[in-house]
Order: sequence, then C-alpha cells, then structure tokens
Amino acid sequence: AVVGNPPYQVEKDSNRKEPIYHLFYDIAFQLSDKVTLITPGRFLFNVGQTPKVWMDKMLADTHFKVVDYFKKSAEVFPTIDIKGGVVITLRDEEQDFGGIGFFSEYEELVSILLKVSSHNDYVKGEFSKIISPRGLYKFSKHLIEKFPYVMEIQGKGTGLQIASNTIGKLSEFFIIDKPKDGEDYIQIMGRINNQRVFRWIKRAYVQHNNSLDFYKVIVSHASGTGAIGEVLSSPMIGVPNLGHTDTFLSIGRFESRIEAENCLKYISSKFARALLGSRKVTQNTPSSSYSNIPLQDFTLSSDIDWSKPIADIDKQLYVKYGLTKEEIEFIERMIKPM
Repeated sequence: AVVGNPPYQVEKDSNRKEPIYHLFYDIAFQLSDKVTLITPGRFLFNVGQTPKVWMDKMLADTHFKVVDYFKKSAEVFPTIDIKGGVVITLRDEEQDFGGIGFFSEYEELVSILLKVSSHNDYVKGEFSKIISPRGLYKFSKHLIEKFPYVMEIQGKGTGLQIASNTIGKLSEFFIIDKPKDGEDYIQIMGRINNQRVFRWIKRAYVQHNNSLDFYKVIVSHASGTGAIGEVLSSPMIGVPNLGHTDTFLSIGRFESRIEAENCLKYISSKFARALLGSRKVTQNTPSSSYSNIPLQDFTLSSDIDWSKPIADIDKQLYVKYGLTKEEIEFIERMIKPM
C-alpha cells in the first residue's frame, strides 16, 4: 500500500504556484493497487489549476473514493490555510465504488443537482457559456502603436489586458469626466482603493468585443471565501458602452435592459446561488464555477415570471425542478438572502 501526504505545489518566487500533488497520485497508482493520500480537495469540485483532464479522470474513476473531507483545512493542519479544503482519498484497484462524479459534503445538494441535470431542458455548462472570460477588455493595437510606452508600464504578465491596476497606472487614458472633443468614448468600471470607479476612454483605444454594445450583468471575479450560501458582491446591470477591468466578469449580451434585469434576479436567487456553491470553493469565481446552473429564458416568453420578487422566483424554480420539501428547506437554510 502507498500512504502519504505529498507536496502540494512548486514553491516559486511568483504568486502563481503550480500544483504537483496530482503527479504523486499517478505515481502512487503505478506502485500499488491500494493508495491513500491526503491532498488539497479543490479537484473534487473540478476547480483550481490542476489539469482538468486529470480532475475529470479522477472523478470518473470507479476505484476511487473520498474517505473524509475537511472544508476548513485548519481542522487537519492548524497553521495552514488551504483553499478548497483537504481530502483523504482511497483508491483500491480491487473494489468498485461507482465513481465520485459530483462531490459535495451535503447530500441535499447532490440530490438537487441530480434533479436539475436530469431536467429535459438542462444542458451542462450552458449558463457558464454566456459568461465572459477574465480579461475581456484589452487595449487596441492603435493605442500601442501610438503610445508604445504603455506595454512597458503594463508589464509582460498583463499584456494588453485592462487589468485591475491599469486605471491607476495609466490614468492619462482613463478620464473622470467625459471629454467634449467630438471623439467616441466608452466607460470602463474598475476599482481604486477598493472602491468602484468609472472612467472614460476613447473607443478606438479598446479592442472591440461581443459584450460592450449590449446589456449585461456585471459580477466580481472574486467574491467571499467559497463557503456555500454567500451573497454575491454587488452584481449590477451593465449598459451598452460600459466595460470593465479584469476584476469583473460579464454575464450575457442582451438586447434589452429587462432581460439583463431578469438575469440579475436569477443569479441573485437562492436556487442559482446554491448551484453556484456546488462548484465555488474558493474566493475566485471564474465562468466554470457557474457550470451547474441551468440557463433560463430571460425574455417575456419564459416559463418563469421574472416580474415577481426574488423569493417568488425561487418558489417557481423549486417547482420547475421538482425539489422536495427537504431540499427546499436546505436551500432556504443554507443560502443567505441577497
């Protein structure tokens, strides 16, 4: 048998520390039919920097199971904070455990997701596909050709991206009051001293994308700690001609404001945030964190009456997906109201 607590990551000078614990899993499986390891638990939720192909393989492995999971790593290692918790796993070549598939420490959440995923209009990852990647807004080649020094200030890691600190570092391009010089300007939202700010920049200085000229919902890329039930950090309607730094993500590209308002109600619902909690286990909330949330029709043709308050919208969603009294009570108890 192989029993161990392998090193979790490569220690580098940079903030990005590459995970390596999965390599020890692979080597241990080659050495023995029975393997127990204590490692980070992020991969159980299909998140983190560990290769996705490897995470998918582990979650589908019928000889692999979770022995114990600790959401708070301090319960195992008192002096270390490991985002996503710590897991003790077992792989036994001679036993069939059926595969992990979707993992949650809450049985109710597993049963809720099973009902949602078996609904006739559910397509896995469909909602996450309408969410922008991080770093959606980038400087145009026109600006770089005109002001080549910008790339030196941006640095290699940032490149053309309008990043969280770009507004402060290149304030000559981001203007507080819209100039009256006849040029075409757009707004960029960002953060300075942890406060949301809005600045104007010439449209010609920003690369075109499929979100800018539409209504959308803007959410923070990082929010909370990863605990289930947390509120979202001040999501808002994004109007046409409003973009943002890589601190934020855009959801949807809607023709009308009402569709964006309905989408905002949906992601604020307890139902949607419970399913977000099935994938979000750290502060970061990339588009993949939303992949278990089913996409809805946000137009007037929807089977959901979006004109109702969010609490009533939740009730409609509970009925649509056939949730039991116990599953509804779990959501109402665990998910904080917005």
